[in-house]
Amino acid sequence: MVHGDIKKNKTIGRLKKRADFLRLNRTQTKWITPSFVLQVDKSASENKQNFGVTVTKKTAPKAVSRNRIKRRLRHLASQYLPEFGKDSCDYVFIGREAALELGFQQMAKDLKWALKRLECLADQS
Repeated sequence: MVHGDIKKNKTIGRLKKRADFLRLNRTQTKWITPSFVLQVDKSASENKQNFGVTVTKKTAPKAVSRNRIKRRLRHLASQYLPEFGKDSCDYVFIGREAALELGFQQMAKDLKWALKRLECLADQS
């Protein structure tokens, strides 16, 4: 990761409406990692990245655990998507239980791998 990169300062939007989450679920484009499931919509109309995070009660029954998973995934997305994600893509992170225990560097490695597999990895030129 290059800290002086101009893409690092790029803002990233948030998905907050249920309709956006359902739209990404309909695309059926996803990659499963130990700590999260990443869903992608490559046909987003804007030239801006957006992301959303969700964690179900089935994954983590206690609100404290769900909130911690969401915080970790939001931090992961805000740190790595501006640099490694393609523009005009929307992303939804569905938290999994392993996100509580897994190291942040491993989660970042999983995110980069998922972006590569989903063909959403930005050109690193």
